[in-house]
Amino acid sequence: MALTPLNKIVADARMANASDIHIVKGLPIRFRIDGELQNYGLPLAAEDCEYYAREMAGPQYKSIEKIGELDLAITFPGSIRCRINLFRQQLAVSAAIRLLSDKIPELTSLGLPPMVQSLPELNRGIVLVTGETGSGKSTTLAAMLDRINHTFDGHIITLEDPIEYVYKPDRCVINQREIGTDTESYASGLRAILREDPDVILIGEMRDLNTIETALTAAETGHLVFATLHTNSAAESIDRMVDVFPEGRQRQIRLMLSTTLMAVLSQQLLPRKTGGRVAACELMMVTPAIRNLIREGKTPQIASALSTSASEGSITMDNAIISLYKQRIISADVAREAAHDPDFVGKNLH
Repeated sequence: MALTPLNKIVADARMANASDIHIVKGLPIRFRIDGELQNYGLPLAAEDCEYYAREMAGPQYKSIEKIGELDLAITFPGSIRCRINLFRQQLAVSAAIRLLSDKIPELTSLGLPPMVQSLPELNRGIVLVTGETGSGKSTTLAAMLDRINHTFDGHIITLEDPIEYVYKPDRCVINQREIGTDTESYASGLRAILREDPDVILIGEMRDLNTIETALTAAETGHLVFATLHTNSAAESIDRMVDVFPEGRQRQIRLMLSTTLMAVLSQQLLPRKTGGRVAACELMMVTPAIRNLIREGKTPQIASALSTSASEGSITMDNAIISLYKQRIISADVAREAAHDPDFVGKNLH
């Protein structure tokens, strides 16, 4: 059987508004469209999967043989940029390909809480964007950084694994460093970053103690730091960052967080009634009351503090979901399924 050229697969996925492509031995290629997987073509043999993987990886293919997986980003014809993870499974190679937007969207177009528009105007501190894989974190961060790029004279440095959106410098000097290509690891890249005169730092993912500690130090010394975490709420994000440290240091880390954290935006993408997906967002703007709760380790009380700080621009995930339902954007079933507190949301769906 003649294989469909990789460029055509990616172009067809873009035409179908797919977010992801999956290539797996024994299955047809699958496109993820509006969150659902759909078949494309005929089942693939192991050698077909290897052929596609070798085409994408080029000379880096040997690292799959050695380590078992490889992250990379490729721009296909038609300026279709993709983030790719190649990995071995059951004596074959699989691929998960994320299609990225061909241009960085304007921040106002993403349907985020209104106060998010003010975050690129901060001059120091940490802004976290959190959510599960595929929740739109990278797109939101790119839109924020691009706003800074067009409105502020400064130096932006990103540490990414791999580089997803490629920025065109406008008013800012921009350096994008890729883990494994431009620097050995997040830890080594972050150690060097403070010697590179940045104003704004993007950390693709805060994975460990060293990354979190360096991010806190950078924010304390007057830099604006954007970072992501795979958490589903503001309170969970704070606990995750603190719990990485040994117990003897957790009080000090809570103190650092209480002075440097500016906002936490938690996202999930939900299916629209009319097709496509919409972002549901929890936004915690860090108020003096919330700083006290962080410092004192009272993170369980943050959820109720969020409910009472709506005047500061904060919104809980459940209230965001209720709002989407009342605007007739999502169904009642989707609202209940996405809720943190299904009973609370259920009572308000009328």
